[in-house]
Amino acid sequence: MNLAYWIVACLLALFYLYGGGVKVVRSRERLRPMMAWVDSTPMPAVRAVGTVEVLGAIGLVLPPLTGVAPWLALAAAIGFVILQIGATGVHLARGDRRVALNITLLLAAAVAVPLAATLV
Repeated sequence: MNLAYWIVACLLALFYLYGGGVKVVRSRERLRPMMAWVDSTPMPAVRAVGTVEVLGAIGLVLPPLTGVAPWLALAAAIGFVILQIGATGVHLARGDRRVALNITLLLAAAVAVPLAATLV
């Protein structure tokens, strides 16, 4: 169980560290080619989503690694499930049917939830 958590958590953390970091530092023009939704979203909201993703990635890895507040890993995994439900909704509301990545991330986060619960 522990190994399975670390595999899923590290893959999610790498994805969200990159994706969130990009949202935090890049301009709207540089984000537009890979994230069309930024045109209809205020940049402070885009930056907030990026910050949440980076903090969630840290929350998946750092607390279980240090043994300090390991329940934060469970909270981060649940947060990523909620985030991807919202992201899928945003894509579908905009008429974008390319939600395979969102569904994949949703499923990975959903797998991480019970695995993270074993760490608490």
